[in-house]
Amino acid sequence: MSAPPDDDEGAEGRQFAGLPEGRLAATSLPNLVFTELVAGVDDLAELKVTLHIFWTLALHPRKHPGFALRELQGDPLVQHSLSVIAGDSQDTLDRALERAVVRGTLLRIRGRGKQGDVTWFFLNSPKGRAAVEGLARGEDDFEPMVGEQVQPPSQSRPSIFALYEQNVGLVQPILAQELMEAEDTYPAEWIEEAFRIAAEHNVRNWRYVRAILERWAAEGRGDEADRRFS
Repeated sequence: MSAPPDDDEGAEGRQFAGLPEGRLAATSLPNLVFTELVAGVDDLAELKVTLHIFWTLALHPRKHPGFALRELQGDPLVQHSLSVIAGDSQDTLDRALERAVVRGTLLRIRGRGKQGDVTWFFLNSPKGRAAVEGLARGEDDFEPMVGEQVQPPSQSRPSIFALYEQNVGLVQPILAQELMEAEDTYPAEWIEEAFRIAAEHNVRNWRYVRAILERWAAEGRGDEADRRFS
């Protein structure tokens, strides 16, 4: 990794001039990108690549939210952004993509397509998962690599942030810590069920959901998850 600059001149070269006056183009991203994904990323290269992919797809929507590896390798903005971190931007890109795949942000499938060997990366979204499953079945004349372990992405339970946004609204910063503590305290199935009950009663606020969880913790819910509080 390249050493940080040891004088003011190097730092000034990377200064941001600030937002100018007037209307500026804006990019719309799901709130969960910031409240859950960005908040959990601890690697700068992974963060840069992840945000670049979301930005590009928001700017130029595609039929499937995917990129060929060669496309990312040839993107001058990606290369410049990663060269600030390390001299070998290609190696940094490979490591960033691997971390994003392990985290579950991206889905990867390798094989042979119409233009030869290719590695595809798709967002882990409904459209992205459908695209991976289609390629694994041989759609679009794609042949998965021999020995490639292609499995449908596992569908884990939604996070408490996702449930809040689906049933209540935008997560306010003041609530973020409380939601994380609740996720660490209560079983995932309890949280999901409590939000469902609140929605059925058309009471869309966190206090109601929290009261349900607290009552179950104190009195029991009558299922195996009660053991966490026994």
